[in-house]
Amino acid sequence: MFEAFEKLPDDPILGLSVSYKKDTNPKKVDLGVGVYRDEKGTTPVFGAVKRAESIKLANESTKTYTGIEGDTVFCEQIQGLVLGKDHTSLRDGRSCAIAAPGGSGALRVAAEVINSWRPGAELWVSKPTWPNHIPLLGTAGLTMKEYPYYDDQGHSIRNDLMLEQVSRLGKNDVLLLHACCHNPTGADLSLAEWREISRLAQKNGFIPFVDFAYQGLGKGLEQDAEGLRHLAASVPEVLIAYSCSKNFGLYRERVGGLIITTGKKATTDAVWSHMKQVARRLYSVPPAHGAMIVGMILADPELSKSWATELDGMCNRINSMRALFTDRMKKKGPKHDFNFIKSQYGMFSMLGLSVEQVERLRNEFSVYMVNSSRVNIAGISADNIDYLTDSINAVL
Repeated sequence: MFEAFEKLPDDPILGLSVSYKKDTNPKKVDLGVGVYRDEKGTTPVFGAVKRAESIKLANESTKTYTGIEGDTVFCEQIQGLVLGKDHTSLRDGRSCAIAAPGGSGALRVAAEVINSWRPGAELWVSKPTWPNHIPLLGTAGLTMKEYPYYDDQGHSIRNDLMLEQVSRLGKNDVLLLHACCHNPTGADLSLAEWREISRLAQKNGFIPFVDFAYQGLGKGLEQDAEGLRHLAASVPEVLIAYSCSKNFGLYRERVGGLIITTGKKATTDAVWSHMKQVARRLYSVPPAHGAMIVGMILADPELSKSWATELDGMCNRINSMRALFTDRMKKKGPKHDFNFIKSQYGMFSMLGLSVEQVERLRNEFSVYMVNSSRVNIAGISADNIDYLTDSINAVL
């Protein structure tokens, strides 16, 4: 059987990491893989995570399985974090959640639930979107479609075209939205746009499906959830795939959750049973360690405050690197306007470079980014900003 296999190409993003590690240039810059890095270029463990882990280690008495839904404290706390503890769907028992293997696991469970509701349903994703959305969700049986989102030339959201397409969606459609820190563009919906999408969903009956992977890394914990919370309060049925990789620094622990809100509690109970059935056939039960750490942090006021302070520091660093990059490019390449970088949010933006320019950066200057010129802003630091901007200016 295996003799018929041919070697597949490396993942376009993870493959960059391999090339970067082999590069011997001491000035090399990695703007590819989407992990947060501090000023020293490391991805630190949160102090709150370390303290929670020490408590868990001292008190844990078993390693037996959790239920299919995962750690119950995590499921309860994550709903409050995402929706707000006083959200109407929580007060009325119209929200349910399960833990999943990372945000990717949550997305896949959601796709399977959607496909069991309506096989082959059309799922609309932004153009562009996170590259793994289409294979991850499409292989669940859904029909993948794209709606206009980002203007490569104007470096902004194509508001009119986006809303025109969304206005044509109906009861057989599902609309995938990025809650904040849009990957790969960094261009986020305004609250006014969230309200208009909510109005169209109420009117036309399509189902909103929100990918929430970067809460706290855009404008702040509460601000990043504002549009989603309005949507969930206005539209009876919403799916939310959540990731704790970035905002808790738990990448390798694979911590995520799927939240679904419905119009009434009886429906929510039925949906929760289907979520668990899907999870059972995909991975049986989710990883527990990371989810228990998140649950402990969110349930403990002191740990929660410490975590939120650390997260604010990460958010502020990313936004300061956006401003630094914009200002430095203005001085070194005044013919080229990068002001849009300063007005975007989260770890990612697209520089608007050609594939040829990206290849020159990689081959001549050891500056690594994906061919779309999507960069990880957290890879920028005070130490590499001059070399990076000089290199970009050289290929423009």
